[in-house]
Amino acid sequence: MEQKIFLNGEFVSKKEARISVYDHGLLYGDGVFEGLRSYNGRIFKLQEHMDRLYKSAKYICLDIPLKKEKLIETVIKTAHLNGYTDCYIRVVVTRGEGDLGLDPDKCSNPTIFIIVDKIVLYPDKFYKEGMEVITVPTQRNASHNLEPQVKSLNYLNNILAKIEAKNAGFEEAIMLNREGFITECTGDNIFIIEGNVLKTPPAYMGFLGGITRKVVMEIAEKLSIGVREEVISRYNLFNAQECFLTGTAAEIIPIVKVDGRIIGDGKIGNVTNKIRTAFKKLIEKEGTPYL
Repeated sequence: MEQKIFLNGEFVSKKEARISVYDHGLLYGDGVFEGLRSYNGRIFKLQEHMDRLYKSAKYICLDIPLKKEKLIETVIKTAHLNGYTDCYIRVVVTRGEGDLGLDPDKCSNPTIFIIVDKIVLYPDKFYKEGMEVITVPTQRNASHNLEPQVKSLNYLNNILAKIEAKNAGFEEAIMLNREGFITECTGDNIFIIEGNVLKTPPAYMGFLGGITRKVVMEIAEKLSIGVREEVISRYNLFNAQECFLTGTAAEIIPIVKVDGRIIGDGKIGNVTNKIRTAFKKLIEKEGTPYL
């Protein structure tokens, strides 16, 4: 089946999916996006992702030309046309075509496109054996400079941290804030188990609070695992019993070593496995159907 991409009201092939070189999403990273996953023909947490998309757009004064309900229908239709049982869905809204200046008022028509495809962030062995990561010098953007809750197209901060990790021979990096505390990874949120309590940094530390992060916290509470949002230092991280990352694309991936320090016993922990098992059961039955 030929891949179909929704672009400004039409379904086109991948080769036909083109936008102007004057689009401010390309020129300045001026726009917002969401990444969603589907399982067994169901889009997981579709409403939550669309709610966040519209909140991000409102923050940057970007009027999405489709009502939320209509965009949800379009996401479902795009997923249906592509026919994948399990897939990744990217919904992007840019400021649209303008001129070479910064003025957003020169962009009269926002660009909307939806991509449905497969995605693999990390090798399968990392999910089976755990992954090693490092902290990097590039700090997370300060919240007072760029609101981290806005899922914008400008990911240069994260990409620079990713480059530092790759240059050092690692797949992922943990980013600190300017006070030196843990925020998140380049695209995933982070959890540790400390004193048999599941802990994750609070959003005010300066990161995007993920939807999978919220799901994991809800799962932990249902499993009677203590959950706490708490400031986490590298000291806390190195001495944690367990550690894992969460994200829509990454799902739940265990961490067994950070900056050369073995986490726990260097193996995937019991709490991590319990949460992963419960998450797998949840995604198998929940979601908005499209097939």
